[in-house]
Amino acid sequence: MRADEVMVFGIFNIVHPGHIRLFRFAKELGERLVVGVLSDELAGPGGHVTEQNRLEGVRANGYVDECFLVDTGIREVLEQRRPRVVVKGKEYEGTANLEERIVESWGGRLVFSSGESFLSSSDLIRRELDAGSRSRPTVPEQYLKRHGIAREGLVEVVRRFEGARIAVAGDMIVDDYVTCDAIGMSREEPTLVVTPVETSRFIGGAGIVAAHAASLGAEATLLSVVGDDDEGRYCRRELDRMGVAARLVVDETRPTTLKQRFRSEGRGLLRVSRLSQQALAQDLQDEFVRQFDAVGGPLGAFVFSDFNYGCLPTQLVSRLMPVLRAAGTVVAADSQSSSQVGDISRFAGATLITPTEHEARVALRNQSDGLVVVAESLGSLVGAEHVLLTLGAEGTLVNSTGGAGRWTTDRLPALNDSPKDVSGAGDCLLTAATLALTVGASIWEAACLGAIAASVQVGKVGNVPLKRGELLEILG
Repeated sequence: MRADEVMVFGIFNIVHPGHIRLFRFAKELGERLVVGVLSDELAGPGGHVTEQNRLEGVRANGYVDECFLVDTGIREVLEQRRPRVVVKGKEYEGTANLEERIVESWGGRLVFSSGESFLSSSDLIRRELDAGSRSRPTVPEQYLKRHGIAREGLVEVVRRFEGARIAVAGDMIVDDYVTCDAIGMSREEPTLVVTPVETSRFIGGAGIVAAHAASLGAEATLLSVVGDDDEGRYCRRELDRMGVAARLVVDETRPTTLKQRFRSEGRGLLRVSRLSQQALAQDLQDEFVRQFDAVGGPLGAFVFSDFNYGCLPTQLVSRLMPVLRAAGTVVAADSQSSSQVGDISRFAGATLITPTEHEARVALRNQSDGLVVVAESLGSLVGAEHVLLTLGAEGTLVNSTGGAGRWTTDRLPALNDSPKDVSGAGDCLLTAATLALTVGASIWEAACLGAIAASVQVGKVGNVPLKRGELLEILG
């Protein structure tokens, strides 16, 4: 047995971020990483790129110490080299693996990487070919098949959203989209000069989460904070129009958060935010709790939509969470860390959390482990039953204990290849997934509906409430 050698086998049509994660994970298990690239004959229809080009693509990677073509068979290569470790993707765990018996015969072991990306080379090639033809979000048929989910079952879940009671707490945000015409470059300095043509205003932040829920048929209440200003009054009018019962605490020391996005020809140019990030004062926290108590009656779900602008200080979350857990309420939490710094781990005891990869790594202070390890570690830290780790163009990683204490993992691809505005995707996923759990759906059904909801949202510009009919139309 070669004590220093770790081996990986594959087709490797295109070396993409998932392969790099896999190579990095494997290299950390030994001194030398050796990669076997399957020949055209062994790759069969899966080899979209010639074997020499695939071999050169792997050889160029800095983690790989040696790579070669495999044209006899994996068994023959293993018995000849006798590596200490063979690494395969996490998706092969729990299936029959020929390599396991072979390497164990000389004291080696088979390890499953928890750092894979979920865009395969075939996915990338197929997406490139299909980019011009896809006109609307798709349904993940293979995912449905793996979990025995019928489209009719998802339709029934969506219909049960009607009348579900849900409350949302978090930062109130107003989003202004300023459409501009580009005039040209300034002669004085290398700056693009534009002229505003039109401004469109939308409810954002926790407000749009509540609006999504109401538009999907739920009885939605919003608990938030606004300033004593025109934007705060706009929020009251719009939320009332959208059917959201708004319980807004007025803080005269802060403005209502306003985010302006300047766009030209469908592309973002600049973002300007007017906000205050100071924590809510104690007397206003007390008023917030009184508004919470006044909601009354049993709630099916409670969502913490935290943008880290001071509306949900840890002290306030700690006052609300025990009450919600004692009542058996489904609790979902999202804590955004884009231009600001958040910590999703503050929401200990939540049923569902929906962080991005960046937000999860920030909470764990972990930049090295693979995605599955990160998701499971964060879920265990928070005490959550379910984690939906959002990965942008790579889709969503679904992790769940199912109440049994053992994590199960699957993935959902991104369902819209032609996004126009990705800023509201996470809010849609959070809302739809939470409502699904509230009405008795499994986490696999909830995650699927959340991914479909996000795919609808990214096809629009601006935060527009998601309609139940849009989900039903995609489900056919």
